Amino acid sequence: MEIKVRSPGSATIINAIATGFGSAFGIGLDIECVAKTASEGISCTNDVGADNTLMELCAQKVFNHYNIDKNEFGIDLKTKSNLPMASGLSSSSASSNAVVKAVSSIVSEEFNLEPLADLEVINMAIDASLDAGVTITGSFDDATASYFGGVVVTDNRNRKFIIKEKMDEYSILVYMPNYYSKSGDSNPDRMKLLAPLVEIAFDLASRRDYFKALNLNGLIYSATLGFDSTIAIDALDAGAIASGLSGTGSSFVAMCDENVIDDIKYSWNKYEGKVIETKVDNIGCRIL
Repeated sequence: MEIKVRSPGSATIINAIATGFGSAFGIGLDIECVAKTASEGISCTNDVGADNTLMELCAQKVFNHYNIDKNEFGIDLKTKSNLPMASGLSSSSASSNAVVKAVSSIVSEEFNLEPLADLEVINMAIDASLDAGVTITGSFDDATASYFGGVVVTDNRNRKFIIKEKMDEYSILVYMPNYYSKSGDSNPDRMKLLAPLVEIAFDLASRRDYFKALNLNGLIYSATLGFDSTIAIDALDAGAIASGLSGTGSSFVAMCDENVIDDIKYSWNKYEGKVIETKVDNIGCRIL
């Protein structure tokens, strides 16, 4: 039996590290996971040379949930991605969502068991990400924006929604510098110093003023983490509706109408790296 699952990344409106409250929206860059039954064991490979620990933890948690003995039943997992890793675009959330969804779908089908509910998939994926050390807060905002698509505003500590809704399908430009920044390696204490300012940005997001929230959050975290905020300001000057640092970097996103895409790309030409074009994603994680 074979199942393929597609799971998109997400971009940041509010980074939850400082306050425990966050906001994110789905983007059209994604990870695909192909899961096949095997005689025994859990085998994981990916096309980007990443460590397979997170994938293995996700699969093992599904096996544990269903009391599956990997000496008696196995699964082969392969992922391919057009979502940049360690860039602040929720690659870990997308990967863990895809793997848990794929493995749970196969196991429930093979053994005629109840499939995991959406939030069970998400929580299992978050628990695996925490165990793997690839997230600081659990990233409920990133995980749910990836899984459901659209925009979410969340209480990450209690894994609860404040807002979950579709988002207008704006064009999204992603600036990727020639270096990476892993979320798990960030200094949360330093980011928490600016919690009062992040709270102002979060208040904007909770009132659905997503563009101002994204702009302000990006400026705050760029200053805290040492990224060049003029990247976002250049995009705004070129006509972006909103622009800012995504996650803990290193990528910047710009939300815009199609008619200013070339202007924004031109404004970013002076920076080393590459620009990726995509869209807001309102579809989320699904079986293909």
